[in-house]
Amino acid sequence: MASASSTSARTLFVDSKLRLADRVQVNVNNIASVARQINRGSKSSEVKSPTLMHTAKNMALQEHAMENTEENLKKLQQSMAQLNQQFESIQRNAMLLDEVKEQVRAMQR
Repeated sequence: MASASSTSARTLFVDSKLRLADRVQVNVNNIASVARQINRGSKSSEVKSPTLMHTAKNMALQEHAMENTEENLKKLQQSMAQLNQQFESIQRNAMLLDEVKEQVRAMQR
């Protein structure tokens, strides 16, 4: 039973992380959109702060890197889920192996 509850807890944890990652991605996309708009607006005749323009350009350039990072995080989460499944399988097989050893000892007596 402890295994089932830990699996359920892990599933909830992974789901929470995925929802958080989605929310972060939405916010990052919104920030990048604002940065692009600022960057486009900086080409107008108005005098803009050089620091703000530089920041907006850097943010627009970082958007691609953030998308790659998000994809890498998703791949890592998938790998983590697979490793957790393999770990649980190994644990179950180890328990079964102990039972088989006991049965062999009983047969040898």
